[in-house]
Amino acid sequence: MARYKAAVVQVASVPFDPEASARKGAALLYEAAAAGARLAVFPEVFIGGYPKGASFGTPVGMRKPEGRDDFARYHASAIALDGPELAILVEAAGETDMFVVLGCLERDGGTLYCTALFLDGRKGLIGKHRKLMPTGAERLIWGFGDGSTMPVFATELGRIGAVICWENYMPALRLAMYDKGISIYCAPTADDRDTWAGTMQHIALEGRCYVLSACQHIRRGAFPAGYDCALGNEAETILMRGGSLIVSPLGEVLAGPDFSGETILYADLDLNEVVRGKYDFDVVGHYARPDVFRLHVDEAPKTAVLRQG
Repeated sequence: MARYKAAVVQVASVPFDPEASARKGAALLYEAAAAGARLAVFPEVFIGGYPKGASFGTPVGMRKPEGRDDFARYHASAIALDGPELAILVEAAGETDMFVVLGCLERDGGTLYCTALFLDGRKGLIGKHRKLMPTGAERLIWGFGDGSTMPVFATELGRIGAVICWENYMPALRLAMYDKGISIYCAPTADDRDTWAGTMQHIALEGRCYVLSACQHIRRGAFPAGYDCALGNEAETILMRGGSLIVSPLGEVLAGPDFSGETILYADLDLNEVVRGKYDFDVVGHYARPDVFRLHVDEAPKTAVLRQG
């Protein structure tokens, strides 16, 4: 399918209620499908929530008991990938025949991961990408992904992959994605700064790929009253203001950036534009210099315990 409509879903999660977030996401999939979309991209940790402004009680050199309580509540907001929350979204993707890229808080034992899930309407959950490098205080609450979850999927909608938030500032990771032939570069994020749009345009031009970036638009009032937030407790305070957008392989902004509120952005994609863009720039092909620069990528899973027997 060379041409189709794509959707970037700029909405707030339901913090600390993953099932409610999943049901909200499913309703939005039906809405996007009714508008003719075949692909939908959701924000970073849409399921589970991005804890904007929280400190988890961790001054340098100490952990406060209330911070441990905050983490326990956040841990309870995470999902297992065989759980009922994801089943809601898989069903909606199946009924709408949509391909979905969705940010979630993944629970694996005692550790949480910022994860992008890939849902194929005809096959269900087909893969995931765990954020390799949590940013700043995110490292207190999220584990680190490894090279084993950096997939790019060949689909009728293009070669689809995801890079999360400030991973997009990692040149080596971008190059690894380009080398996999990514044509639909999805960027779930929590970065709502004015500068984000320029980064997305740069990546589109660098990779000669479509870039679809989704950020939440969420207010303080979406969180419980007792939520520890450095940005204050006024219900109308905007914690993340969106800025989602869709960019073409030649850097043209097709939709957004939008800061108006919760919305779905749409754009018509033409995979022929990916090939046209690479006429004069293919960063891992005729514009590469492997005699000077080479990238080594380790995609083996890294486990703490190796068992033999």
